[in-house]
Amino acid sequence: MNAESRKEQMPEWLQQLLGLGSGEGEGAPVESRGRCFVIRDGILRDTTPDSTAQHQTRESFGFKWEQRDSYESKASLERMRKWLFEKYGDPGQEGWLDGLERPALVLDAGCGAAMSGLAYWGSSLDQVHYLGVDISQAVVVARERCAKCGAAAGFIQSNLMTLPLPGQSVDIIFSEGVLHHTDSTHEAFLSLCPLLREGGLFMFYVYRKKGPVREFTDDHVREKLQALSPEEGWEMIKPLTRLGEALGKLDVEVDVPDDVDLLGVSAGRITVQRLFYWHFCKAFYHPDLSLEEMNHINFDWYAPANAHRHDPEEVRQWCADAGLRIERERIEEAGITIVARKL
Repeated sequence: MNAESRKEQMPEWLQQLLGLGSGEGEGAPVESRGRCFVIRDGILRDTTPDSTAQHQTRESFGFKWEQRDSYESKASLERMRKWLFEKYGDPGQEGWLDGLERPALVLDAGCGAAMSGLAYWGSSLDQVHYLGVDISQAVVVARERCAKCGAAAGFIQSNLMTLPLPGQSVDIIFSEGVLHHTDSTHEAFLSLCPLLREGGLFMFYVYRKKGPVREFTDDHVREKLQALSPEEGWEMIKPLTRLGEALGKLDVEVDVPDDVDLLGVSAGRITVQRLFYWHFCKAFYHPDLSLEEMNHINFDWYAPANAHRHDPEEVRQWCADAGLRIERERIEEAGITIVARKL
């Protein structure tokens, strides 16, 4: 068997997890939870049509993750790794894999190109079976990137609401900035919880609601992009990205004298770019990133039709209702990061 054939073969551990027989190979139809799947190129793929909003979101992210030069630079990947470690903690130091049988099953729910998954779990890949699931064609890119790292990885292309996995089969669910890109963040959360073993961890990040002007602008720009193709949307956002870059290069601070409760603006010193970014319009800037890399981040925010925002109290209640105990919480302007354990 040549290298290409091996790359396109579903891992044996994933076949066993899915309960697939030896005859269920390439092209085989599979039915699960009322949806139709087919094995193609070694990946189990959901063939059931999605909602209009979910279809548009799938196409936007499939395009985004194909733009590999917009996120694979050393600076971009290091920025992501640092941010993930700040939010979730170092997986080794926090002991997230402690007490689990090896290899632990890590479900990357909404893996995209496995950018976050590899950045966070990279040093632990020899201790886990990494299962990347995404609604888009990004699973193909993720498989290529994982193969280069020697990860024992498997992939499914599917809606998160109806994954064909046995209940209580997953040790860790890792969902970095994805649940809010489904038709319902709460329903996606609830659909994943039964897959988690007792004592397992649900590690996730969802968008936080912003001030009124920023919320209005976000919805306004997102609506404008719905009539465009992903390629057109990518180009449409570039002038906004250039504006963010220009504001960032000014490196000028302003002293907000009082809390502006009407707009959700807090008193204190803040750069002009950050003031604009957090409270008026997302126009990301980072001095170590290229224009394309910054445009990738802005596109990620504005392009998908599904991009729900939430309050911390709301997310805490989800965990309590689902029988999850929150062990780590980080609330930022951008979003809400939770590590919760299933009781």
